[in-house]
Amino acid sequence: MAIEDIRIDTEEIQLDQFLKWAGVLASGGEVKALLAENRIKRNGELETARRRKLHIGDVIEIEGMGAWRVNRTGD
Repeated sequence: MAIEDIRIDTEEIQLDQFLKWAGVLASGGEVKALLAENRIKRNGELETARRRKLHIGDVIEIEGMGAWRVNRTGD
């Protein structure tokens, strides 16, 4: 599976904000539903918190949708 790099301007970002910023999901409600279905992984581990702080290099994978890596603008 190919991992798409998503660049942010800060050192960290919340999971729900990241997925909206990346254009993957439209709302926090969608994130909550996918978490409830156990479809989101962070760095290979099942994620449970929609406001989890992500850091540069973290990889988010959503079953059936794809994978995205948090990257820093300019890196």
